[in-house]
Amino acid sequence: MADVVLEHLRKKFGDLEAVKDLTLKVEDGRFVCFLGPSGCGKTTTLRMIVGLEKQDRGDIYVGGKLVNDLNPSERDIAMVFQFYAMYPGATVRENLAFPLEQQKLPNEEIRRRVKETAEVLRIDGLLDKVATKLTSGEKQRVAIGRAIIRRPQVYLMDEPLSNLDAGLRAVMRVELKRLQHELKQTMIYVTHDQLEGMTMADKIAVMNEGSVLQYDTPETIYRRPKNLFVAGFVGTPTMNMIDCSLVRSDGDLSLDFAGFKIGLPPNVAKYLAENLSTSELTLGIRPQDIGVSEVKTMYDSVEASVDVRELVGDRIIVDARVDGITLQVESDRRLSVEVGQKVWLSIDKERMHIFETKGGTLIV
Repeated sequence: MADVVLEHLRKKFGDLEAVKDLTLKVEDGRFVCFLGPSGCGKTTTLRMIVGLEKQDRGDIYVGGKLVNDLNPSERDIAMVFQFYAMYPGATVRENLAFPLEQQKLPNEEIRRRVKETAEVLRIDGLLDKVATKLTSGEKQRVAIGRAIIRRPQVYLMDEPLSNLDAGLRAVMRVELKRLQHELKQTMIYVTHDQLEGMTMADKIAVMNEGSVLQYDTPETIYRRPKNLFVAGFVGTPTMNMIDCSLVRSDGDLSLDFAGFKIGLPPNVAKYLAENLSTSELTLGIRPQDIGVSEVKTMYDSVEASVDVRELVGDRIIVDARVDGITLQVESDRRLSVEVGQKVWLSIDKERMHIFETKGGTLIV
C-alpha cells in the first residue's frame, strides 16, 4: 500500500494547458475519484501518475518515493482502461496468468494467485472460457483481475464502467467498492459520472479546465460546494441557480428575484451585511430543498406555474415557472399537481447556498 502525492503538476499540449499547478494527496488505502467533464485534465493527470505522460513541471511521489524519472513498469502501479485490456483468443486463466509469467514467477505461485484473484472477482467459474465468449461485465472483471493479480502499490482506473449499460454499471459500482475495501489498497478512479464518484469514493477531486476546484468527501461536496461549478456538476437533479440581488427593507435584508423577496435567517443576514462587497448574488437551492404546496404556507412563498411533471420511481420532479424562471422541485409522489396548475414554492433557508455571481465563489 502507498499514498500518492502530486505537487504543482503542469502539463501542456501545444497552447492548451491541460493540467494547471495541481497539488493533491491521496492517502494510503483510500478510494479517490477524479471527477469532471471531458477535457478537464483528469485522464491526463492519471497518465502522468502512471508514467504514460511526462509532466512539464512538478513532482509525483508514490509511497514516499519520487517517481518522476521512472518508467511505468518501475512505478509499481496498475492501470485499468476504459477498453478491456486482454488477449481475445486466450482463456480467462491465461489472461490472468500472463502478467505473472512476464515476471517469471514460479508456476505454483501463478496458479495460486490466479485462483485467489478469480475468487475475489467471482469469475472462478469462467477460468477456462475464451475471452471472446465473455459478456461485457465478465470482460471488465477479467481486465480488473489482470491489474490486481500483480499486487501493485496503487490502482488507477480510467472510466472502466463507461462501456457498460446502466444496470451493469450499478452492479459493478458495488463490486469495485467491495473489492477496494477487501484489498485495502490505494485506488484512483477517473469518471465524468458524478453518481459513480458520489457512491464509490472516500474523497472526490472535482476538476475543470485543468484545476482541482474542490477536494473533499462526497457528503461535503454535496452539502457545501465551494463554487458554482461544483454546485451545478454534483447532484441529480442539478441545483437550481437563481440570479438575485441583496436588498434592505425596513432594516431587514432579503434576496430579491423576479419581484419576489426571500427572507434570510438572522445569522446569514448578519454575515452578509458585515462581509459582502457586492449585491449581485446567485442563490443555489437543490430541488429537494424546495417545498411545494397548493396554498401559500410561508410569508415569502413564491407563486409558480407547473410546466412539467415527471414521475421517477417513488419521487416526482416538477418544473415550476416563476416569471420566466424555471425551478426544479423534487418531492414524493403523493404530491398531487398537474401541468398548468398554480402552486406555491417555499425555500428551506437552512439548505440554501449563496454565491458571488461574478467569480462563482460560495459566500454562505
